[in-house]
Amino acid sequence: MDIRAVAVDGMNLRVATSAGRPGALPLFFFNGIGANLELLRGFADEMQQLGIGIVAFDVPGTGGSSDPPGPYRLAWLASLSCALLVSLGIEGQVDVGGVSWGGGIAQEFTHRYPLRVRRLLLAATSAGAVSLPGAPAAFVKLLDPRRYTDRDFMLRIGGELYGGKLRGNPQLLERYADSLRAPRSTGYGLQLRALVGWTSAHWLRSVQQPTLVMAGTDDPIVPLANGRFLAAMIPHARLVTIDDGHLFLVTSARECAQIIADFLGEDRPRGTGAQHAPYADAAPAQGNG
Repeated sequence: MDIRAVAVDGMNLRVATSAGRPGALPLFFFNGIGANLELLRGFADEMQQLGIGIVAFDVPGTGGSSDPPGPYRLAWLASLSCALLVSLGIEGQVDVGGVSWGGGIAQEFTHRYPLRVRRLLLAATSAGAVSLPGAPAAFVKLLDPRRYTDRDFMLRIGGELYGGKLRGNPQLLERYADSLRAPRSTGYGLQLRALVGWTSAHWLRSVQQPTLVMAGTDDPIVPLANGRFLAAMIPHARLVTIDDGHLFLVTSARECAQIIADFLGEDRPRGTGAQHAPYADAAPAQGNG
C-alpha cells in the first residue's frame, strides 16, 4: 500500500491506496473501530494479487489522521469520505466495503451516495442499534482501549475477544498485536459515540447494489445472526460464512480475498443502475439515517 497524507475539509487524512488491474474499480474500504491502516496490509496485498486495488483511510482521531473538529455521526463520515474521493481524483463509481464498525460507514455511504456505489461488501458487521449483541465478556474487552496500548493485555484477551483462528494461536495473535497502532483516546471515544443509536434497518431494503455479506462462524463481537439479518433485508444480498472469528479478513485474508474478488468480478444484474455513473449525477439520498 502507498500511504500518504491528503488534505480534506481542513483535516489531514492518512490515506492508503494500492493499484489494481487496468479498468478495475477500486474497493473503497472502511476499517474497524480504532483500527489503523497497517491492519489492512495483508488483506490489501491479497486483493492486489487478484487485480483489485484498495482505497482506505484512518478515520479522524485514529492512526495518522488529524483529530475531527468535534463529535460527529456516521453521516458526517460518509460526507467526508465522498470529499476524499474527490480530492483523490476518483470520479464515477467505486466498490464499497467495510468491516465491523466500518461496515456502518459503508452502509451509510451507500445510502447517501447510491450512484457512487457499484457493489457493496459488508464484513463482520451489523445494522447497528437493532443488532444482536455479542458476548458480554467480549463487549467489555472491546470497550477497553488497553487492547491497543498494552501488548500483554492484548495477548491475554485477544483469543476470547476475537474468536476464530486467534483462539489458542499465540503466534498469530502476536503478529496481529505487532500491527496495532493505538488510537488517541478522544478519537476512540468519538468513534464509539458516532454509532450510538444509529441503525440502517429502516432503509436497508432501499439498497439496490449487489451486496456480499460475510460473517464469521465464531465471532464473539458480531454474532452470525447479524449477517443473516443484513442478507435478508438487502434485496440483492447473499451471505457467505467464514469458519473463523471477527478478524477473518486478517486471519483468513487469502480465502476472503478470493471470495471478494469473485464477487466483484461477477456480471452486474439488470436493474441496478449504470456501471459508471458520473459523480456530478451522484447526489446524496435524502434523510438523516
